[in-house]
Amino acid sequence: MCQKILMPTDGSPCSLQALEHGLDLAKTLGAKVHFLYVLENPAQTIWIAPESVPYGMELLEDLRKAGEEAIKKALDLARAKGVEATGEVKEGVPIPTIVEAAKEYDLLVMGTHGRTGLDRLLLGSVTEGVLHRTSVPVLVVRCR
Repeated sequence: MCQKILMPTDGSPCSLQALEHGLDLAKTLGAKVHFLYVLENPAQTIWIAPESVPYGMELLEDLRKAGEEAIKKALDLARAKGVEATGEVKEGVPIPTIVEAAKEYDLLVMGTHGRTGLDRLLLGSVTEGVLHRTSVPVLVVRCR
């Protein structure tokens, strides 16, 4: 059954809603949870001019701090619900990093905004990308 649940998070309100549902499920099942925040290095996804490299490093550090804060918030939530949990910030590209990590787990729990049309095209969906690439069952929580 589900003994190990992976819950990727980006710290957004949508992600927190998914964590709430996932933690309730984990408590019911007596499962352990692992939170994953994927830190995407902006220098690898956008072009950074040589003169902006110092700011690029500051941006990466700010993003790392945001990731650590998201993991801390998730761990605090798990502790409050009485669920055994661990968490990490891992540098990488979100979809392949989550898909690779998921191989160690029985279930993934992720939130989605349910965007359609141009929003979906421009903003993409990590959850949808993971759904199409993983063989691990995924509980998708549609955000309000």
